[in-house]
Amino acid sequence: MMDEIRYKNREVLDPEKIYSFLEQAKTGYLGLADTKGPYVIPLNFVWTNGNIYFHGASEGRKMEILIENPSACFTISEDYGTMAHPIPAHTDTAYMSTMLFGKIELITDIDEAVLAMQKMLDKYVPGYYQKPLSKSHLEKYRSSLGSKTAVMKLIPSKITAKENILNNNMRFYPGRTVQIDL
Repeated sequence: MMDEIRYKNREVLDPEKIYSFLEQAKTGYLGLADTKGPYVIPLNFVWTNGNIYFHGASEGRKMEILIENPSACFTISEDYGTMAHPIPAHTDTAYMSTMLFGKIELITDIDEAVLAMQKMLDKYVPGYYQKPLSKSHLEKYRSSLGSKTAVMKLIPSKITAKENILNNNMRFYPGRTVQIDL
């Protein structure tokens, strides 16, 4: 059983708001664990069809862990600024974050893998390529170390989200001091 969000007044329950955030956020952190301990990897990703898709080398520690334990947590957090306050304990950060818990699956269907990779290209370099990604590119591509590209997805069983909305009146900027706010 996973813990519930403790700070309930920051919990986001609106699925559309969460999905919109997942569509635009740029970097996520894949948390895995094996007998050696926790392992967290920053990744580019795409949210599509209710899953998080990402890619990486078909070899290495990440793949070794996923064979042993496909359970994962994927965390995304965006910082929207710091809010200053004359009382130090009330200084805070504006943010939105999500945590997705579930299982990772290796994509073996080439059409699904190409679709996921195309959506990543559309997200990170929209309009850059004139033609859609070809199946042959994905099948033939090798990293500089010779590894084949593996496309994976996290199928979430639980999604949580929190946010702290930026109060522009309290937004910290260089030169702002407590004397200004008194």
